[in-house]
Amino acid sequence: MQSMFIQLDRNRHRKMVFYGRVSTEHEAQLAALRNQMKWYEDQAQYHPNWTVMGRYIDEGITGTQAKKRPAFMKMLADAKQGAFDLIVTREVCRFARNTVDTLVAVRELKKYGVEVYFVEDNIWTMDGDGELRLTIMATLAQEESRKISERVLAGQAISRQKGVLYGTGNIIGYDRVGGTYVINEPQAEIIRLIYSMYLDGFGEKAIVNELTKRGCKNGRGEVKWDCPKVGRILKNATYKGYICYNKSVTVDFLEHRRIVNHDDSQHILVKGDFPAIISEEDWDRCAEIRKSKVKSMPQLGGGMRKFGRNPSKYLWSKKLLCSCGCSFQRFHWRTNKRDGKEVYGYQCYSHRNGASLQFMEENNLADENTCRIRSICDWKLELMAKTVLESVWTDRRPAVLEACDILNQCSKKTYQTERQDQVHLTKEIQKLKNRLQKLIEMRADGELSKEEFSAQKATITQQLQMAEAKQKEPISAPEQNVIDIDKIKDTLERVIDFTQPKLDEELLNQVISRVIPITNEHFRWELNLLPGSSYSMDCTITGRKNNPSISLQNGENSEILSTNSLQKEALAGGQPDRPPSRTPGKQIPQEAGAPSGF
Repeated sequence: MQSMFIQLDRNRHRKMVFYGRVSTEHEAQLAALRNQMKWYEDQAQYHPNWTVMGRYIDEGITGTQAKKRPAFMKMLADAKQGAFDLIVTREVCRFARNTVDTLVAVRELKKYGVEVYFVEDNIWTMDGDGELRLTIMATLAQEESRKISERVLAGQAISRQKGVLYGTGNIIGYDRVGGTYVINEPQAEIIRLIYSMYLDGFGEKAIVNELTKRGCKNGRGEVKWDCPKVGRILKNATYKGYICYNKSVTVDFLEHRRIVNHDDSQHILVKGDFPAIISEEDWDRCAEIRKSKVKSMPQLGGGMRKFGRNPSKYLWSKKLLCSCGCSFQRFHWRTNKRDGKEVYGYQCYSHRNGASLQFMEENNLADENTCRIRSICDWKLELMAKTVLESVWTDRRPAVLEACDILNQCSKKTYQTERQDQVHLTKEIQKLKNRLQKLIEMRADGELSKEEFSAQKATITQQLQMAEAKQKEPISAPEQNVIDIDKIKDTLERVIDFTQPKLDEELLNQVISRVIPITNEHFRWELNLLPGSSYSMDCTITGRKNNPSISLQNGENSEILSTNSLQKEALAGGQPDRPPSRTPGKQIPQEAGAPSGF
């Protein structure tokens, strides 16, 4: 009745807005937008019952995703507030090229009492057949978007053959002038130094130290180097005069989501028209050296993975997160002379792969941005873990068991909801089948053209397949999700044996979310006691292994600091004793006064 009333009363007074969009900021497209606006103004003159409340314009924005169009999203928000009751747009493809976005937006606007009028297509969304006709036109618009995507890819292939440069040209060693690169000689000398040292047998870490010592600036004008940055320079084919294409690919023309293409065999190298900084012979020799240092190993599930080191398999390497934002890597601290036991430590990535803190301080290169977190010996982490968990388990035991009981109740409610969803799906599937049968009859009676029939059939078939697939998803029986509280009690009492020197590693991996060194003595422990819950505790540890001092502070209600605030707190944390030397190839000496068991 509502749609019939609006259809009969279309000439009533309307508060209306215009919506327009162009997909690029090209001059011709912007001129087209101006023409759109002039056309809209003419439309307003033809309808004296319209009061123009405003315009919503998206310039240089794709129509395949509503969430990436700010004017469109603001229009939806204003509609919710009742700012207008009619949206006028020229055609469906100006409104959206995504069928789902079009229908979702129109249905949402209907809830707010807002109608959309597509002038060229003569579609009023409050009409009885408005949504049906809109679905057909939106499907055609989406198909046109797919064809545009294919034409763009074909154009990119032609551009590759011509050696067209993509991107901003922000690459150290070159300046982009027009459509080509011109060598930036001061920066090019740094590139030549990197390749020369690598060919002479220096590793990436040694190159980082040399660049830092010489005060060489990176592409941002900072004396800040690390191994990944040097590695990217050594792998960049631009320096031998080639352009590398297909390093990233768009996986969905609707989402416009790009992913990095790690498969080197799919990269396309094209000879550029700009001068090379490194000869092809030297670049290829460096590539062979890199290749000799990389291994290919089969992965679970099939496929091969290339890496120069094993993915982290150590508990604390996975859990530690430095206050500067970097992860930690394990290294051999030393060997005890008394019992020959290996002692390991963990070092911030910024020190291990960039210039070390010791190197920075000895060469007066450390500044306020330098990470001050020193290496952490594993005994400290083991002791803190034991202390933190013992305290938490003692204080939180009743709360944990109460939470288990709540989860059991939620599991039963979830099962009931899933059963109701299954009943609803059965009805929805039958409804879609009826619609499909009705569609076939309409086509047989000549009420639908072949194009309209195909478009509607594809939409209904897709909805039917999705509903049937969801119906086939298994429902977990309520008893499968019930948590055995008695079993939890027994398990925790058996696993968390605080009389043992080390706690069970599997338990630590499950319970500990992150460990953040805020200063060299102050650590924040973030814990996962139960799914969906979090708990944090601050731990301060000083002294040596034979006489440590440790204190705890409940951080459950404290806000977790951001990376920047953590860094500032770390800078204010004083200067503890220097960690062991990390000079390659040398035995790490024991600190003065440290017992052999340190």
